[in-house]
Amino acid sequence: MTDHRRENRRLWNEWSDGFQAIWNANTAEGAAPPAPSPFASDAPGGLPEFFDGVAGRDYVELGCGGGQGTVGTADLGAATAVGVDFSGEQLAHARRLRDFYGVDAQFVQGDVTAVPFADDSFELASSEAAFQMVADLDGALAEARRVLRDGGVFVLSVPHPLYEGLDAESATFEGSYFGDGPREITIDEEYESEMVVFDRRVGEVHNALVDAGFDVRRVFEHRHQTVTESDREGSDLPDILWEVPRSARFWAVAQ
Repeated sequence: MTDHRRENRRLWNEWSDGFQAIWNANTAEGAAPPAPSPFASDAPGGLPEFFDGVAGRDYVELGCGGGQGTVGTADLGAATAVGVDFSGEQLAHARRLRDFYGVDAQFVQGDVTAVPFADDSFELASSEAAFQMVADLDGALAEARRVLRDGGVFVLSVPHPLYEGLDAESATFEGSYFGDGPREITIDEEYESEMVVFDRRVGEVHNALVDAGFDVRRVFEHRHQTVTESDREGSDLPDILWEVPRSARFWAVAQ
C-alpha cells in the first residue's frame, strides 16, 4: 500500500463520524438520512436516454464511503447492491444506513484498484467523489471494467478541477488546470492525516475511461447542489459559484 493510500484511509477513519454528521445535519430526528442514488431521476445531470433502469440488476459502488449510493440504489430495486471501501469506519456507517432503510445491501472492505469480486460480476457500477483520491487511475478503471459485464453501465463522478482550484471568496483560480497532484488537503488540524488528491482534467478522465474499455456516452458538468437549490439574487453565496461546475459525471458503457 502506497503512502498516499495509507494517509487517505487513516484520514477517513478519523473523519468518518464528523463527515457523516455534516452529511446528515439537515435530517430531522427520526427521518431517513439522505441516500441518493446516481441512477435516480433527480441525480445531477439527470438520466441519459440510453439507460433503462436499475430494477433486477446487480450493482457495485466503488469507494462507497457511508454507503449512500449503495443503499439508494438498493432502494430503487437492484437485485444485488454491494459497496466497497477502504475505510472500516465508513463501512460501519454504511451498515447502519442499510439497516435504517431496511434494504438488502452488502459492504466489503477493499480497494478500488483491487476490487474483491470476480470478473463480470455486475451490470451496474458507480463511484462518487472517490477516484480523485486514487493515484493509479488506470488501474482503478481497469478494475471497474473487469467486474462489469459487457454492456454494463458505469457512472463516475469526480470533483471538477476548475472548482477544486477556485478560491470562491476572491473569485480567483489559485490552482493549475494542468496540474494533476498529488495535492494535500487539511480537513482539521486535530487529525493526524491529510487528504491526498489528484486534480485531473476532464479530458484526461474521459480518455482514461476509453483506454480502459468504456464507451463514454455522456459527460455532465454540473453546479454544486447548494447553488442549484438557491436563488442567486437572494443568496449570500459567492457569485462565482454560479459560474463554475462543481463536479464532472461520466456515463460509460463497458465494451
